[in-house]
Amino acid sequence: MKKLTFIFLAYFITFSAFSQIIEPIKWTFDSKQNGKDVELIFEASIDENWHLYDTYLPEGGPIATQIVFEDSTLFDFVGELQKDPQPVEKFDNIFQLNLRFFSERATLTQNIRLKSDNPVEIKGYVLFMGCDDEMCLPPNEAEFTFQFNGNSSSQQAAISGSGENSVSGTTSGSASGQTLWLFILISALAGFAAILTPCVFPMIPMTVSFFMRGSDNRGKAIRNGLFFGLSILLIFSLLGALFTFGLFGPNVGNILSTHWIPNLLFFLLFLVFAISFFGAFEIVLPSSLVNKTDSKAEQGGLVGAFFMALTTVIVSFSCTGPFIGALIIEAVQDGGMRPLVGMFFFGLAFALPFTLLAIFPSALNKLPKSGGWLNSIKVVFAFILVAFGLKFLSNIDQVYGLNFISREIYLAIWIVLFFLLGMYFLGKIKFSHDSDLPYIGTGRLFLSVATFTFVIYLFTGLFGAPLASISSLLPPQSSGHSYFQAGPATSGQNVQNELCGPAKYADKLHLPHGLNGYFEYEQGMACAKEQQKPVFLVFKGHACANCKKMENGVWTDPRSLKMLSEDYVIIALYTDDRTKLTENEWITSNVDGKVKDTMGKKNLDFQIDKYATNSIPFHVIIEPDGTEHKLGVTFEEDEFVSFLERGL
Repeated sequence: MKKLTFIFLAYFITFSAFSQIIEPIKWTFDSKQNGKDVELIFEASIDENWHLYDTYLPEGGPIATQIVFEDSTLFDFVGELQKDPQPVEKFDNIFQLNLRFFSERATLTQNIRLKSDNPVEIKGYVLFMGCDDEMCLPPNEAEFTFQFNGNSSSQQAAISGSGENSVSGTTSGSASGQTLWLFILISALAGFAAILTPCVFPMIPMTVSFFMRGSDNRGKAIRNGLFFGLSILLIFSLLGALFTFGLFGPNVGNILSTHWIPNLLFFLLFLVFAISFFGAFEIVLPSSLVNKTDSKAEQGGLVGAFFMALTTVIVSFSCTGPFIGALIIEAVQDGGMRPLVGMFFFGLAFALPFTLLAIFPSALNKLPKSGGWLNSIKVVFAFILVAFGLKFLSNIDQVYGLNFISREIYLAIWIVLFFLLGMYFLGKIKFSHDSDLPYIGTGRLFLSVATFTFVIYLFTGLFGAPLASISSLLPPQSSGHSYFQAGPATSGQNVQNELCGPAKYADKLHLPHGLNGYFEYEQGMACAKEQQKPVFLVFKGHACANCKKMENGVWTDPRSLKMLSEDYVIIALYTDDRTKLTENEWITSNVDGKVKDTMGKKNLDFQIDKYATNSIPFHVIIEPDGTEHKLGVTFEEDEFVSFLERGL
């Protein structure tokens, strides 16, 4: 008992330590109002041994602290930014420069005068960077919102870890909050779905009976059952924490999404699991591993409950592996706390039925018995695994420009897979482990209708439909003719004539919806200068799901397409492209001092060096006078339209 308590204590101490490293600088916001005169107060609490850099720093150093307002036309600045205490200046060993910084705390105060007596909302963020004597964290943003109404004021603030950092100019909020909630929902649903697999569902009665046997003390059984559920949650959360806190390296997300080796391994992993689910063979973990944990579980008490949870996780891996793998891959690519959050809610949903049934064992009698329906669920998962596994092959194809899986071939494979799934629901296809199906139930009928409807939806994609709802999973559309396209490709305009000359890399890279642009920064900027047009600069990736989702769900708005095709010079920089550059195009990075010899490495280094972020998609509007506006991820069409209108 003491030993197990120590394990939990060590885990939470470790977790707290990581949390301090991740967020050593915390912001709070306040305001004071006297009529139209307002005092905005930005206060930073800085952990011991860490420091926050001043608002003005020499070139070649870290990111200076900056207060960025979303709309500064709502007020006038009154005086300079005030600082308390004044920053100290010392030689920084990391940057080899004399730099000014704050320690322990910093209060920044900006006086403004409102231009109207009407209610007003002032929004923005503080861009900042924290370092200690040995390391620096990536630039981060702390969002703030001040609301003023007459002579009274209220304020609220939120810390943002989205990674969509900007250096100057205006910015727009992202849909990251909504996307995170969707990710949490998907993680929980995956946990519940894993319960219904043949590896897990039959374990429920066995596991619950373990907590009820040999004890007339129901309170003790309930305690052990709760501890069992918490242990499952801990095990899955620890797995997510390994990825969240960068124990596999800071660039693991980029490697997982772009390099051919992990993508090929993921595809083979999904394929092997799918073949197993179809009934060709059973995936069984080494019996020695299972037996060792199972023998520990026989000890009883809290120690036994913990090892029973570990046994459950290990035994169920042959069915939960695809769910865990898909969640980890998606979460690591998006970055931030998502791996930990995803595995936490997966583990919570997975453990909940076990825990509730341990507390209310009589409910076991109401559960359906194990049988053929579990095998049917397994087959359904097999079809889905093959379909989703194809995405990893597509990533290799797009990143390396192999062109062996076009959008049409990809869709054709999906159409066949989901057509066969619909036939399976109707009982027209039967596998070796399936039970006899004397008739079609109502549930199977509705599932078959939904599946065949999805097949017809996919079929429209062969004729150019954007398929916006699943666009993040599909290869990008070609620039050819589309029966469904309402943008420049069908408007009768010759968009190609708007370019100043042939675009470099246009033989392998293309923009969606018939748009034309450049894939090299210098070439695009030269054309914009010649035509005196603003630049629409987008950092994107072949394997970036949100990039595809925005292009097929947000760019397709006729208002956006009109501005992009007529009013802007488009520059699209791929940060994951593996095209080898000629030696005279190589650069030595100002960020890490390494040579960048591929298109993707060079573009990513440029993004980090100039805009202090590696988040994609990342959009920048550059007006002819050099004014810049920035936008991260958004799935709101009106927000994107407003962003484009700022540059005109």
